[in-house]
Parts: sequence; structure tokens; C-alpha cells
Amino acid sequence: MDTPPAASRLHARVLDELGVAICGGKFAPGTVLYIDELVERCAVSRSVVREVLRVLASMGLVEARRRVGTRIRPAADWNVFDPQVIRWRLASAERLVQLRSLTELRAAVEPQAALLAARRASSAEAAELVALAAKLWAAAESGDEAGFLAADIEFHRRVLLHSGNEMFAGLHELVAASLVGRHHHHLMPQHPDQRALTLHADVAQAIQRRDGERARTAMTDLMQQIHDEMKDAHPPTA
Repeated sequence: MDTPPAASRLHARVLDELGVAICGGKFAPGTVLYIDELVERCAVSRSVVREVLRVLASMGLVEARRRVGTRIRPAADWNVFDPQVIRWRLASAERLVQLRSLTELRAAVEPQAALLAARRASSAEAAELVALAAKLWAAAESGDEAGFLAADIEFHRRVLLHSGNEMFAGLHELVAASLVGRHHHHLMPQHPDQRALTLHADVAQAIQRRDGERARTAMTDLMQQIHDEMKDAHPPTA
């Protein structure tokens, strides 16, 4: 694989550094960032800083004010569906808030996606879901964490895709970010829970049988299982 140019690496480093700092609350809303200060802090050129600020502005994290500087915008203004914003929030002290939001979004969407997939998926597509559920079992039994995560991401991507709703399908990157974040930050059991594995199989089999209500119920139960696993892995403090 080709090594990215030095300028690109610098840009990526500074973008990640500032993105995590903003999403993690190190810069309060309204804080003004000055190019000269960022040049000194990040040890990069003014052109790199300007380009990074332009990218952050496109995501709604900052806004340029003439004769003032670049101001941090409130979280309500951020493009919270941007995969990079999600990744920065997961890398910050706000990761539990981000994971909770992603899980709540999934709970609202994925059960309906499973119901629609039972109505709209082809026989071949439904069979692929059943095969993916079997892959999850095999990866769990062999202790293949990377294989399990890959199969889990693909399973949920296909449920969204086979719903036949392009808006649902467009959320697959958010679901993948949620799964990767839970795995990376140890917010799931060390060994996959057997009930969660069974529920994946139930979703796939219900879709294959064209039983939309059963598919929706099984996916709802799976979302609740995910919520409970996160709560058990990191219980709220008093």
C-alpha cells in the first residue's frame, strides 16, 4: 500500500486531534480558535490549519467569524450523522453518550428494517442472512473476535439493505460505527452471549420464512440485549 504524502498525514493528524478535542468537550461552545495559535500548538503550516478548519466547518463543528476567528459551535449544530464525527465522539470521554444515541437509533430503525426485509428480500438474500447468523455462531465458538465483528457488521448491513428502504440502507455506516465502538471500548461481553446469537438466528430465519412480525420482535429483543450489555459493561454512577 502506498504511503500517503506527508501533507496528507499532517492534515489527518491535525483533523483528528481537533475533532476529538471538540467532540470531547475540551473546547466549550463559543470558544474562539486562532490560526496562529493552532499553527504553534499543532506544529503545522497555516495552510494545513486553514484546510482542517474548513473541513470542521463543513461538519458543523466550527464557524468562521470575520475579524474574530473560528468559533466552536454547539453540539446541536453538528452533523451527528457524519461517520467521522461519530468516530471522534467514540474516541472521546463522551463515548457512552454517543453509543447510547446510536443504540437508541438502531432500536428505532432495525426492527422495522427486519420486518420489511421479511417482505422484500429475495430467497437468496434471506439465505445469505441465515448463513451470516451461522458465521456468527462459528466465530463465537472459535473465539475469532475479528471474524465475529466482521460478520456482525455485515449481518446488520444486509438487514438494512434488504429492507428495500434506501434511507435505512444509508444508515449502515452508523450501525457499523456502533458495533466497532462497542468492541473497541469493551462495552460488550468478552464472550458473545448465547441469547444474542440465538436472536440473530431468529431474525434471519424469520426473514427467510417471510414472518415479518417475528423478525421485528426478534430484532427488538436483540436491540434490548445490546442495551443491557452496554449497561452491564459500564453501569451508571450514582
